[in-house]
Amino acid sequence: MVEERPEHSPDHSSGESSGALSPEHADLPHDRFLDRERSWLAFNQRVLELAEDDSTPLLERARFLSIFASNLDEFFMVRVAGLKRRIATGVATRAASGRRPRDVLETIWTSSRALMERQAECFERTISPALAAEGIHLLRWPDLTEQEQTRLFSFFRKRIFPVLTPLAVDPAHPFPYISGLSLNLAVVVRNPATGHKHFARVKVPPLLARFLEASAQRYVPVEDVIAAHLEELFPGMEVLDHHIFRVTRNEDLEVEEDDAENLLQALEKELLRRRFGPPVRLEVERSIDREVLDLLIRELKITEEEVYALAGPLDLTGLDDIASLDRPELKFPKFIAGTHRDLAEVESATAPDIFGAVRERDVLLHHPYDSFSTSVQLFVEQAAADPDVLAIKQTLYRTSGDSPIVDALIDAAESGKQVLVLVEIKARFDEHANIKWARKLEQAGCHVVYGLVGLKTHSKLCLVVRQEGDHLRRYAHIGTGNYHPKTARMYEDIGLLTADPDVGADLSDLFNRLSGYSRRDNYRRLLVAPRSLRDGLISRIRREVVNHREGRPAAVRIKVNSIVDERVIDALYRASQAGVPVDVWVRGICALRPGVPGLSENIRVRSILGRFLEHSRVYAFGSGGDTEVWLGSPDLMHRNLDRRIEVLVKVADPAHRHTLNRLLATGTSDSTASWHLGPDGGWTRHAVDEDGAPLRDMQETLIEARRKRRGSGN
Repeated sequence: MVEERPEHSPDHSSGESSGALSPEHADLPHDRFLDRERSWLAFNQRVLELAEDDSTPLLERARFLSIFASNLDEFFMVRVAGLKRRIATGVATRAASGRRPRDVLETIWTSSRALMERQAECFERTISPALAAEGIHLLRWPDLTEQEQTRLFSFFRKRIFPVLTPLAVDPAHPFPYISGLSLNLAVVVRNPATGHKHFARVKVPPLLARFLEASAQRYVPVEDVIAAHLEELFPGMEVLDHHIFRVTRNEDLEVEEDDAENLLQALEKELLRRRFGPPVRLEVERSIDREVLDLLIRELKITEEEVYALAGPLDLTGLDDIASLDRPELKFPKFIAGTHRDLAEVESATAPDIFGAVRERDVLLHHPYDSFSTSVQLFVEQAAADPDVLAIKQTLYRTSGDSPIVDALIDAAESGKQVLVLVEIKARFDEHANIKWARKLEQAGCHVVYGLVGLKTHSKLCLVVRQEGDHLRRYAHIGTGNYHPKTARMYEDIGLLTADPDVGADLSDLFNRLSGYSRRDNYRRLLVAPRSLRDGLISRIRREVVNHREGRPAAVRIKVNSIVDERVIDALYRASQAGVPVDVWVRGICALRPGVPGLSENIRVRSILGRFLEHSRVYAFGSGGDTEVWLGSPDLMHRNLDRRIEVLVKVADPAHRHTLNRLLATGTSDSTASWHLGPDGGWTRHAVDEDGAPLRDMQETLIEARRKRRGSGN
C-alpha cells in the first residue's frame, strides 16, 4: 500500500520556507531545495510505475491504479486548492525552491495531466485486457449480452431509478450544485413539441458500487447503466446525448480555534462549509461535446487549464473493489502476522500477559510483521479489564469505525477507571468519524480533550498506570502509527512497549500538558514538538560533524514519509560538506537535493514502495556500537515541527538499536530494490542488478524472516 493520505496536508504559510534564507546559510546555493509539489507528483508517479510493472500481481496492479487516483484526488483537494487560495488572496510568495506560485501551479497542471493520461492508458491497454484474460471483464454497456442488459435494467428499476434526481437547467432552474468527487451525467434532451434543446444533470448515487456485476466476474461502470436508461428519467423527451464529468473541490479546513471548548462546534460547522468549496479540477470524457463543456466551464467558474479530458471510465478509485475480489492467485501471497516473540515465546491459544512481558524487557514491535491485535490492541484491552489498572491515557489521531481500542477505553471508563482520551478531531478527512468517537467516549464517562489551541496532536501515545503492591508502575506504548487495527495490517509502523520509569514520567508530564496547563519542555527520553524536536535533531546532526572531524565514527540515517523542513535539510547539507555519510529513506516528498558536488555528495536518498505503506519514522545518529536511535510520529515538515504535538522516544535497548540500524542499512542498501533520487529531482527505479537479477525486496524479506522464525519456533 502506498497511499499518501495520512501525511498529506498543507503548510498554511504564505510561502513554504522555514529559515531557508537565514544568514547562517547564506553561503549555501539558493537552488538547494527541490519543489515539494513536483516531488509529490513524482511520488505518485512511482505509485503508477507499480501499476505498470508486470511483475506486480495483476489485482495489486489494479489496486495501485486506484491508490494513484485517490492520492491525486486529495492532492487537488488540499495542495492545489491551498495554492490557488493563496494566489487569489495575494499572500502566496515564492516557495523555498525559488519558484513562483503561478509557475508551480502550471507545472502541476501539466504534470498531473500527463500522469492521468498515463493512468488511463495503463488501464485501457494493459490492466483491463489482462484482467479479461483472467476471466475478470470490465466492460461498457454495448459489450454486455442481451441477458445481462435485461438483468441490469431490472436492477436499475428497483435500486437505482428511485434515488435518481434529474435536475434541469433553464431560466427557472439555476445550475445545480455539483458535489466534490461525485460522478455526474450531463444530459442533452430535446422537447419534440417545441424542438428546443435542454441541459440536465443527473448525479450518480455515491452509495452504489463503482462497477456493477452484470454476471459472474463481468462488470460495467454504474454510469453506463444509468446512461442506458435515461429515457426512463425524461419521459416524452428525446435524449440526444450524455457526457460523464467529475468535479474536485477545495476540501481544506479553516477553523478558528478560539478555545478548545468551542472547537467541536466550530469544526462541525466547517465540515458543512467544506462541501461548498470552489472547484479546482474538472474531469470529463474525451468525447464530450464542446458546447456542453463550455457550459460546465462557465457555470463552475473553472479555467481551461483545470479541465482534464480523459479516456473513460473516469474515477478509477473504484478499482479497489475489483482488486478485492477473491482471486488469491492474482494477489500478493497472503501473510498473517504472528505474535511478537517477546510477548509469546510459543504461539498458543492463551493470550500473552502483556504487563508481565513488558516488566521483563522493552518490546520493539514492527507492524504489520508483528501482529497489532496481539500486542498494542491487547495492551489496551488488558489494561481496560485489569482491576489493578487505575488509569489509561491515550491519544487517538485516526481509528477504525468499529475500533476495539475505542471499545476497550469505554469498557475501562464504565468499570470506574480514570480514562483520558485526547481525540484529534482535525485529522484530515477523518473529522466526521473522530467527532463521532469523541461524543461516544464522552457519553461513556471518558475525559475527552481536543489538544492544545493551534496545534494538532499527531503523536501516538498510550500510558497505563497500574497498582502493583505498594507502588504504582507505569506502562507505555509509543509508536509511529495510528491506533487503527485495520490499517495496522497494511501500514508499516514501529512501536515500543516499555515500563521504563523515565518514559512513564515523561508521558505523565506530557499528558498533563495536553489536558491541563503544564508548560514542561524538558523530558528525559523524549523529544517533543513544537518546542524541542527540530533543535534536538539539528544538534545531533551537528554532533556527528564534530565526531567526524575528531576521527570518531559518524553517520546520519533517517527514515521518514516526507522531508521538507529547510533548517533540518541545511543541517544535513553541512554534515555532508564535512564528510559525514547521510542516508535518507523517504516514502513521499523530498525537498533535499542529493549528490550535488560540494553540497550533498555524501547524501543518498532512497524510496521504497510496495504491498505495505512505509509509514515508520526512525532517526539514527552515529555508527558502530554507540549509535543513538529515536523513533516516533514526526516527519520533517513544517507542520510536524511547528504546529503539531509530535514525540520521538530514545531507544535504550542495544539490541533494539541494532535491529533498527540494520533495518535502515537494508532499506538504503544498493542491493535493495528502491527508487534513487538524483540531484535534478528525478527518481530512477533500481529493481535488478547488473546481471538482470531481481534486487532484494525489502518487505518480502521481512515477511520471510517472520515466517522462518515462526517455523523454527524461535
